[in-house]
Amino acid sequence: MIKVTLVKSYSNEVKTVKDTVAALGLKKIRQSKTFEETPQILGQIKKVSYLLCVEKVEK
Repeated sequence: MIKVTLVKSYSNEVKTVKDTVAALGLKKIRQSKTFEETPQILGQIKKVSYLLCVEKVEK
């Protein structure tokens, strides 16, 4: 499991970055979500990693 937290604003980013953050379900700074480690999620996280804080979480 991965815990993803939005730590920077994405308001001045290009549309593809905004869409990726929205697809992760993050809307506000310091909002967190937990995901399974799938290739799709890891690819989205890698694309916008400079806006996120990522932590491994035990079940």
